[in-house]
Amino acid sequence: MRNLADLRDGAVNALSRLTAAGEDIIVMVADSTSTSKIGPFLETYPERVINVGIAEQNMVGMAAGLALGGHTVFTANAAPFLVARANEQVKNDVCYSATNVKMLGLNAGFAYGPLASTHHAIDDISIMSGFGNVQIFAPCDQVEVAQMIDYAVSVEGPIYIRLDNAKFPVVHDASYRFHPGRPDVLIEGTGVAVIALGSVVGEALEACERLQQEHNDNPTLVNLSSLRPLDLDALAAIIERHDAVVTVEEHSLHGGIGAMVAMLMARRGIHRRLTTLGVTEGEFAHYGTRKGIRRHYGIDAAGIADALLAQFAR
Repeated sequence: MRNLADLRDGAVNALSRLTAAGEDIIVMVADSTSTSKIGPFLETYPERVINVGIAEQNMVGMAAGLALGGHTVFTANAAPFLVARANEQVKNDVCYSATNVKMLGLNAGFAYGPLASTHHAIDDISIMSGFGNVQIFAPCDQVEVAQMIDYAVSVEGPIYIRLDNAKFPVVHDASYRFHPGRPDVLIEGTGVAVIALGSVVGEALEACERLQQEHNDNPTLVNLSSLRPLDLDALAAIIERHDAVVTVEEHSLHGGIGAMVAMLMARRGIHRRLTTLGVTEGEFAHYGTRKGIRRHYGIDAAGIADALLAQFAR
């Protein structure tokens, strides 16, 4: 049984550690102190946390101004309101202007569950991918997010990190090193490759282990945590080594990793079977518990296992 840990704790711990080491970090929230779990950082560095209230556009514009003043600025608020309500400011003040703002998109995917489509963030990857100058990451566990924060502070320019609001399996050990652009192969198998995004990597891992134990099938599992930059040659090589690919994401199939993989395969002329699991294109996500919504779209462990079995059967 793997340990469970909250990605936000990993992010906040990293921010505290880096600030203690002398980094000039400011964290901005939009009435999202509890959502971001920024409390420990706020207690130690109260002068470095700015809460603008429910005013996301102002938050992003102010973050850009502070970054132009020489600070490394992190915004930490709900992903649906960052990419939707503050869309113009993210596009122009941060990405187009290439300011040194790091955006933490909290509670992505179905995290808000029964609050439904106004609060679901199933389009953040597609929206952020449409902007230039911004690096895009989606960590799968606490180990990975801490290293992403380290990287974000070490480089200049906009970064978007897709986060979540619950505890997920820790799949990396202390030896793991995050390399921007590199597909992270968690299991090296044969036949079918699973490519998963963010917090559903844990579901995919459970599905792969179930197939190994119950059916003696050994799929490859790839954690696609770095979406931009992305080593397309490395990803294409992984796909080419397999007969079929299954992508899994808590995101719309429009503009998500399934679409990215399909485009890569088409451009490279890679003829493999492809199954994309996610929210049906052109629809809002269903509402309910996260567990129930994942089950509905077949992106829980059972649904992923069924998709894998169908491919191994072929």
